[in-house]
Amino acid sequence: MKKYIIAGISTEIGKTFVSSIVVEALQADYWKPIQAGNLEDSDTITVRRLVSNRTSVFHPEAYQLKEPMSPHAAAALEGITIALETIQLPQTSNNLVVELAGGLMVPLNDKDLIIDLVKVLNLPVILVSKNYLGSINHTLLSIEALKSRQIPIAGIIFNGDSTPSSEQYILQYTGVPCLGRIPTQTSLDASIVTSLAKTLQQTLVGNELV
Repeated sequence: MKKYIIAGISTEIGKTFVSSIVVEALQADYWKPIQAGNLEDSDTITVRRLVSNRTSVFHPEAYQLKEPMSPHAAAALEGITIALETIQLPQTSNNLVVELAGGLMVPLNDKDLIIDLVKVLNLPVILVSKNYLGSINHTLLSIEALKSRQIPIAGIIFNGDSTPSSEQYILQYTGVPCLGRIPTQTSLDASIVTSLAKTLQQTLVGNELV
């Protein structure tokens, strides 16, 4: 079984869109451990809407927080403390895609970060990068943080308009494979996700971890 964590180099990178593509490519289950804000149209609801296959199961979040804030702050407003030991991988015999909330160094509580949850879940990471001013720095720092904690990296997916010189530098410097490039979309629907999923199937099944 293929099980991946989808992480982003920052917020608004397109993790949910990429997650839907990976879910469709693998006909995988989907799970977002922590949803902060937008509960009526959550990321789980979005991925379910974009996925066409009938195999995927959408597992409930461990935490549903009302405010669109860093998880530690959103939880504090509700008198909740997020505890790593309460976040358990869903039981499934299927492939699984786990989407994180925010970037790797986002706090969950007074002492734990998102990356600490990644370490506990013990799954390889697909890192979503996007080209913007500062994205090389954010991508390299994210990869350095993962490697320093000995967290396996399945590869990078570049989302949005391509900047070949930046992407080439990131791949050459880190040695992390590129799993795919997803061009900017003017609209999002299930047919687009299905088409893009076909281009990722081979690399997702056959990638080597770093």
